Amino acid sequence: MTPLAEILRPKSLDDYIGQQHLIGPGAVLRTLIESGNIPSMIFWGPPGIGKTTLAMIISNTLQRPFHTLSAISSGVKEVRDVINKAQEEEGAILFIDEIHRFNKAQQDSLLGAVERGTITLIGATTENPSFEVISALLSRCQVYVLKEFDKEDMRQLIASAVKHYATQGITVEVREAEALMRISGGDARKLLNAVELVVNKSLKRVHEVQGVQDNTSAEANVLNSLNSLNSLNSKLIIDNATVTEVIQQNLAFYDKGGEMHYDVISAFIKSMRGSDPNGAVYWLARMIEGGEDPLFIARRMLIFASEDIGNANPNALLLANATFDAVSKIGYPECRINLSQCACYLACSAKSNATYMALANAQAAVKRWGDLPVPLHIRNAPTKLMKNLGYGDGYKYAHDFNGNAALGGFAEQEYLPQGLEGTRFYEPGTTPREQETRNSLRQRWGQKYGY
Repeated sequence: MTPLAEILRPKSLDDYIGQQHLIGPGAVLRTLIESGNIPSMIFWGPPGIGKTTLAMIISNTLQRPFHTLSAISSGVKEVRDVINKAQEEEGAILFIDEIHRFNKAQQDSLLGAVERGTITLIGATTENPSFEVISALLSRCQVYVLKEFDKEDMRQLIASAVKHYATQGITVEVREAEALMRISGGDARKLLNAVELVVNKSLKRVHEVQGVQDNTSAEANVLNSLNSLNSLNSKLIIDNATVTEVIQQNLAFYDKGGEMHYDVISAFIKSMRGSDPNGAVYWLARMIEGGEDPLFIARRMLIFASEDIGNANPNALLLANATFDAVSKIGYPECRINLSQCACYLACSAKSNATYMALANAQAAVKRWGDLPVPLHIRNAPTKLMKNLGYGDGYKYAHDFNGNAALGGFAEQEYLPQGLEGTRFYEPGTTPREQETRNSLRQRWGQKYGY
C-alpha cells in the first residue's frame, strides 16, 4: 500500500503546509518561483519538513525536467550521467537528497554544470552547509533554512489525514493530538506515519473482533476491516493513550525510515550533558553498530565540548578536536576507540554553557539595537586621514600596563558601543575553574559588570 505520507504529499505551493517565511504570499522563494527564474539552492533543515516535496513542487510549477539522486547511493558516475542527459533538456533541475554526504570529488563534479546553467541544483541537507558543502559550490547556491513544523502546521497535517480517511469511508476522530505531536517532533513524515500506524492497528482490531482470519493481503485486510467498521456504524478514536500504546508496540516499524538516527544522537548528547558515561557509551555503541558516519559523531562531540562544557574544562575542546582529527585519519573500525575515549571524557567533565549563553545574549543585543558605532578609541586607524578623524585616539595598549602583576597587563577602558556600557553578556558558571575566572574579572573590573 502507498504510505499515507506519500498519498498526502502536496502538489502545489497552495497545498504546501509550513515554511511560510519562504513560500507564503510575497515571500522570497515564492517570488522567485512565480518569476520562473530560480537559482541553484540548498534547503537546510531537519528531516520530514518538506525539502523533497518543495523541490518537486518547484519542478511541477515551472514544468522543468526533474532528476533526483540520493547522496547515500549515488557517486560521480551517476552525477555525470544526469548532467549528460540534462544537456539535451531545457532548464533541468537536479535534486540531491542529503547532499552533505557527498565528498569533495562528488561535489566538484557538479560545479561546471551549475556554473554553465546546464542544471539548476537543489540540494537538501540536515547539516550546516557552511561545513558540509565545498565553498565553490556553496557560493553558487542560495541557502534557504526550513523550520520544524509548529503545532498549527501539525494540526493541519492531522486534519488532512482525517479528511483523506473520510474519502475512504473511514471516520477518524482525533480527540487528543499531544502524543502525536510529541512523537513526531516537528517531522511531518513521522507524524503521518504515526497516524497511519494507529489507524491501521485500530482497523486490524476491528477486523479481529469480527472474527475474520488475517491471512489475506494487507489491502484486503484493510477493506475487510473497513466493512466491519461500517457494519458497526462506528468510528476510530485517536487519543494520547492509544497513540502511546501503538507506537511503543511498533517502534521498529515506526522507525524503518531512519528517523531513529536523530533520536539516538539526541540521546547520546543528552547522556553526555547529564554526565552519564554509561548512557553515552551505550548510545555511541548503537550508532557504531548501526553504521553511523563516525565523522558525524565526532563533529557532534566537537560542538558539545564548547556548547555544554566550555571554560569549565577547556581541555574538552582540545580532546574533541583531536578525536575529530583521529577519526578523519583512521576511520572504522579502529576509530571507535577514539570516539569512546572522547565520549566518556566529555560525559565525566564539569559542565557549563556560560560561553554559549554569552553569545546568545550578545546576539540578542545586536538584533535589538542594530549596528551600533564602534567607539573611536578602538577603531582601526591604518591611514593618516583616519588618525586625523580621531580613530584610535585614547586607546590603551594593555601590554603597556604591567605595573600590577596580579592584573596581568590590564588597562580599564570602554570596549562596548555607546548605550551598552556596563552590559554583562558573559556570566561565568559555578565550576571551580569558572569561579576563578569570575574572581579575576571582579579584580579587574570592580563593579562595572557586577561580577
